[in-house]
Amino acid sequence: MKKTLKRPELLAPAGTLEKLKTAIHYGADAVYIGGDAYGLRSRAGNFSFEEMAEGVEFAHSHNAKVYVAANMVTHENDQIGAGEFFRTLRDIGIDAVIVSDPALMQICAMDAPGLEIHLSTQQSAVNYETLNFWQEAGLTRCVLGREVSMEEVVEIRAKTDVEIEAFIHGAMCISYSGRCTLSNHMADRDANRGGCCQSCRWKYGLFDLPALGDKEMVGKGEEGIDEPFSMSAVDLSMIQHIPDIVESGIDSLKIEGRMKSIHYVSTVVNVYRKALDSYIEDPENYVLQEDWVDELWKVAQRELATGFYYGIPTENEQLFGERRRKPRYKFIGQVLAYDEETKIATIQQRNLFKVGDKIEFYGPGMRHHPEELEEMWNEEGETIRSAPHAMQIVTMKVSQPVKPQDMIRKSLERTRRKIAQK
Repeated sequence: MKKTLKRPELLAPAGTLEKLKTAIHYGADAVYIGGDAYGLRSRAGNFSFEEMAEGVEFAHSHNAKVYVAANMVTHENDQIGAGEFFRTLRDIGIDAVIVSDPALMQICAMDAPGLEIHLSTQQSAVNYETLNFWQEAGLTRCVLGREVSMEEVVEIRAKTDVEIEAFIHGAMCISYSGRCTLSNHMADRDANRGGCCQSCRWKYGLFDLPALGDKEMVGKGEEGIDEPFSMSAVDLSMIQHIPDIVESGIDSLKIEGRMKSIHYVSTVVNVYRKALDSYIEDPENYVLQEDWVDELWKVAQRELATGFYYGIPTENEQLFGERRRKPRYKFIGQVLAYDEETKIATIQQRNLFKVGDKIEFYGPGMRHHPEELEEMWNEEGETIRSAPHAMQIVTMKVSQPVKPQDMIRKSLERTRRKIAQK
């Protein structure tokens, strides 16, 4: 008898309306966005109410959901206007808000009844008693703290019936979720009110002070070069542990990255969509495909590890020294149209590319095909050798059919070989 598994929601970041549509087009079941207030990504492309309404209409027409992160910690007077904010979200059709501050939860429940409230990871919920508490307070979902282990996830699932959301890919905070004040001290920017300057990612000199007044630099290389240190964690990736993630009973699998590009969002969503569907459709014969892992390395990101899921991270999960693996591709454009008769694709440029580049087209469902760019034309039909201008529209002949919203990368291997030869 075939094993029946619950299909978890795949939840993607959407820093802009374009990213929202991209995430859903590439397979996300839901997206989370930020508004103009109460969020923790002040530098992300946060949504106006009009953009939210358009995003909700698009998402719902594709059977997807939209959540709004309103997870800041409020100080006195920060909550002024919150009731109207939440009512507007409810009336727009937002499916839920993600909140960490009990004051905002209370305001939302009182002023916008009917709008679901999810607990933010900023609350560091890592045990089932905590989840049961928040469920009794009226919350329908809890986002687990990133410090939870897989063993703890299984126990939490067994002892609570509130929905569970957990991160499976993206950046890891070096502090406990929602507890960092490093940015406050280093740059007078409040991390818990949307102003984090990511001072943990800065490079530092590390000193050993064995006695008062001594200053001996730790980490000097063989030639006396000072090694910069940081408190920076590598990124989380659970692509190699899809069976454990699905079997644990997590309801929503969350990808971090509202400030990442459409290249990043489309690639990561594409990979996890394929892996999840493959496992759920045939768990007994599921095999991790190495090209899924390789695909993740075609986008810019830090080193990857499994966070706290299988034990406490060690020095191997910190960023310092030479990178062990580097992205091999650069995002260069998006397909706007394709003519089947002429096999001509219309492309919107996003980064420089030129004749002779080895490029790769990809689309939803892990569709891929390589090309070597031999010829292209500008909007006037003139032959050109390069496309250097941002958002430039060009056309090119392709060997295989492509679709609107397919993405294009170019290989960096040739560039790296040239640098190495020098």
